[in-house]
Amino acid sequence: MIYEGNLSKMRTELDDTHTVHYFLFLNKQSIHLNEHIGKNIRLTYLQQINCIRCGRKTKKSFGQGFCYPCFRDAPEADQCIIHPELCQAHLGISRDMEWSEQHCLQPHFVYIANSGGIKVGVTRATQIPTRWIDQGAVQGIRIAQTPNRHLAGKIEVFLKQYFADKTNWQRMLKNTSNTNWDLLAEKEKAFSFFPEEFNPYRFTDDTITEIKYPVTQYPDKIKSFTFDKTDNINFTLAGIKGQYLIGTNGEVINIRRHNGYLVKFEIN
Repeated sequence: MIYEGNLSKMRTELDDTHTVHYFLFLNKQSIHLNEHIGKNIRLTYLQQINCIRCGRKTKKSFGQGFCYPCFRDAPEADQCIIHPELCQAHLGISRDMEWSEQHCLQPHFVYIANSGGIKVGVTRATQIPTRWIDQGAVQGIRIAQTPNRHLAGKIEVFLKQYFADKTNWQRMLKNTSNTNWDLLAEKEKAFSFFPEEFNPYRFTDDTITEIKYPVTQYPDKIKSFTFDKTDNINFTLAGIKGQYLIGTNGEVINIRRHNGYLVKFEIN
């Protein structure tokens, strides 16, 4: 089977057994990757990058898929995407207020996830559990709910004093994270640090989401590939976790890192 198109973040679904199903879309064709674990895959970079927002050709990708003008001006690439505490939409300040009303001025969660270790993070309410899946988390719990992105970001920044805020991607891919973390205890720890101003946003539902990934073999050593260094990536697919394809000999490629790259994708 041969497909061709511009890469984009893999879409995911969580089934009743808490197992993630991955779908890669190339030229509007959906490829259910779980069905191809154990098969040989080849990705060939076709020397073209298209902006994921406007579609124009760009020599270099900015901010995971944008041409420079869109990276500079588009609301999807605003500073609050990486730093939610800097969001100003609640003040009526935005690159695109209509976009911000749909994405920033919506309920957000502050959460704790186990993704190669315990970390704190922020996401829109509609992005759970997608956000956890994209980070390769095996567990996640919501600790605070806020009416907008800025306030969730303030809580996250405060909690960074006590929790990590980044995923150790190599540990996540090796599946060496401690699965015995007590997320309820971590949530209570977070609450114990809350100043009075954050107490109204405590989220009392203690549901822990468990997530399983379609991986038959985790790597002991990781060989990371990017199309900035090679035009051809070829390996036997051992599984998928986060936004990474994993090969049987430790090869990995971050699909989201290559948003907009035009590729030929072969499965045999």
